[in-house]
Amino acid sequence: MYRYIGNKSKLLEQIVDKTRSMIGNQGVIVDLMSGTGTVALEYRRNGYSVIASDVMTYSRHHLNVNLRISEAPLFKGLDRIADTTNRYVAVIDYLNSLEPLQGFFHREFSPGGKPENGCDSRKYFTSENAAKIDAIRAKINEWIEEGKVNELEESLLLHSLIMAANRVANISGTYGYFLSSFKKNSLEPVELRVIEFEENNAENHIVKQGYAEELSSEISADLCYIDPPYMKRQYAANYHILETIARGDFPDAVGKSGLRDWWDQHSKLCTKTKGLESFDKIIGEMDCKKFIISYSEDGLFSLEQLVESFSKFGRVKVDYLDYNRFKSNQSALPKKLKEYIITIEK
Repeated sequence: MYRYIGNKSKLLEQIVDKTRSMIGNQGVIVDLMSGTGTVALEYRRNGYSVIASDVMTYSRHHLNVNLRISEAPLFKGLDRIADTTNRYVAVIDYLNSLEPLQGFFHREFSPGGKPENGCDSRKYFTSENAAKIDAIRAKINEWIEEGKVNELEESLLLHSLIMAANRVANISGTYGYFLSSFKKNSLEPVELRVIEFEENNAENHIVKQGYAEELSSEISADLCYIDPPYMKRQYAANYHILETIARGDFPDAVGKSGLRDWWDQHSKLCTKTKGLESFDKIIGEMDCKKFIISYSEDGLFSLEQLVESFSKFGRVKVDYLDYNRFKSNQSALPKKLKEYIITIEK
């Protein structure tokens, strides 16, 4: 997966071990702020039933692929394109063979384009790659509008396009801004890749999209895992281009960085004024007795604040782990930081 703020790929063993110690080897688990779906996928691999959610559209597509697909879809609506024994490969090959199209991404996010707001051209992608993203995105949009792909096929294709675009994006880690010169990977041609599917345990998983505070009262589970935002960085702003690919829309690209209007996906957990209230609503309203919460010493709230807040719901314990800090540029901050795994038992 692409680099992602707070990605928990290096803590998966500890998270699953903690889960086993609390509920055993099976049960229903909520991954409430799933992001790229790394933790949700690991829970699937370990035999749990997963309810996964996030406010971001790109996350929904990743989660559908990670949780709900066990083999290549049939793409029955694309018979003329995929008239072979391996339709999935044929569809990927077809999309890769499309002629470039100088559309929205070429105009707004490449040096060959002229942004609609009149600012200087942007360098998120080379002109060639941006035009190829436009062509693939337009074709997927067409198939969706014509009803030629179902929900999981749509998610698989958009997941593949998001991953392909990310591999050649000219960024330092997030999409908050582009680099002034194209780095080596961004000069490679954008290309969709055939993925390997997880074969086991693809049933009884649920994917939701929305704010955690609003979804929590609808959910019943044995354990809830929460990996909340730690800092003021808003995911919707830092990954705006991936969200645009996922939505297939054409938003106004604002300012020098070309941000879409992301306020409909802002997180209160990124604010000191509302963050603890959000935790209270989630933990208090969910039909779930056991919680695991990942947090960091870099976070907006101190460990003492969190423990005090969580203690009103039940017994709270804290495990401490050393973890590599996320850095999207040459930061002077220390490489290591403390990661907390906080458990609550109501």
